[in-house]
Amino acid sequence: KALAKGEPVIITGFGKFETRKRKATTRMNPQTGERIKTPAKTVPAFKAGKGLKEVVAKK
Repeated sequence: KALAKGEPVIITGFGKFETRKRKATTRMNPQTGERIKTPAKTVPAFKAGKGLKEVVAKK
C-alpha cells in the first residue's frame, strides 16, 4: 500500500523498494517496423542494501 501512495519501503539490511517515473517514449516493433508510442507511467523499483550486496558477494 505504501508503494501505491508513492512512499518508499525500506527493509534494513535487505534494500529499498520505491516507485520511479518513466517518460513517454516512441518504440519500434521489430517484426513490423511500426512505431508505437508508450505512455508515461510509474513503475516499481528495488535498490539492494549493503547487507544484501555483501551476502551475494560472498558466494
